[in-house]
Amino acid sequence: MRFAIVTIDRYAEIFDAFVDAGWTPIKLFTSPSNDEFGDNRHMIADAERRRMNIQTTRITDRDLSDLRDQNCDILVVAGYAWKIPDPYRYLKYAVNFHPSPLPAGRGPYPLPQAILQAWNEWAVSCHKISDDFDAGDILDAESFPIAPDECHESLTLKTQIAGKRLASRVAGNFQTLWDNAKIQENPSYWPRTPIAGRVIDFDQPVQSVLRHIRAFGNTESFAKIGEAFFTVKRGVGWREAHALTPGTPIHFNHGKLVVATTDGFIGLLDVLPISASIHNG
Repeated sequence: MRFAIVTIDRYAEIFDAFVDAGWTPIKLFTSPSNDEFGDNRHMIADAERRRMNIQTTRITDRDLSDLRDQNCDILVVAGYAWKIPDPYRYLKYAVNFHPSPLPAGRGPYPLPQAILQAWNEWAVSCHKISDDFDAGDILDAESFPIAPDECHESLTLKTQIAGKRLASRVAGNFQTLWDNAKIQENPSYWPRTPIAGRVIDFDQPVQSVLRHIRAFGNTESFAKIGEAFFTVKRGVGWREAHALTPGTPIHFNHGKLVVATTDGFIGLLDVLPISASIHNG
């Protein structure tokens, strides 16, 4: 199969799985990178090494028409912010790898909600691209357990590993999986968490606050201390009786801030002050 890949570095192993299965890559589409979560330097370097065409602008009908002229069979998508024109006017197949157990968790970035909602199992799903985001028939999915103390970074790594296992299976048995894809029923859509939803609520017990911090991890939570806001990537906590108002800071040292909750204290690690106020969004 000749395929075009639409992806970023964090899903590079999905691309590798198709190549390892003997598929022929002809073009890379990727989004402009502005942080570690959208980094595409590895994929671009790999595509250059393979002498693939590379495009960092939004996919258009003309691009899909050019793929057809190059005898491309399929568009494989894993991590793309833009809506893609109807691929079936030009290509026979188009699939997307989505980091949730579809039909649950449609949406741009469901991983934090998997932790916030305390799921005990998660999955990566491969589905046909359709008119609506993440709504196409499901070819297959790869499930794995979520630990009680799961964090954003561990869940990301598990998702990447599961994505490669799933891609290997899809590449090795594509036509059968495509022909037997299952319609999604009773879906749920999870919008990207607004900034206001990432602000830590210190009126919660220690374990709830730690879950919130783990859910966003390096994508950052926010802490409001008085009128000041801080970014937070990591935290520790312990239960301890006290008479303080939740949200009261009691200690600050070298970027570490300890704050009272309803039943103890949270140590916010690697905190950085931000100048602008956090608004609902």
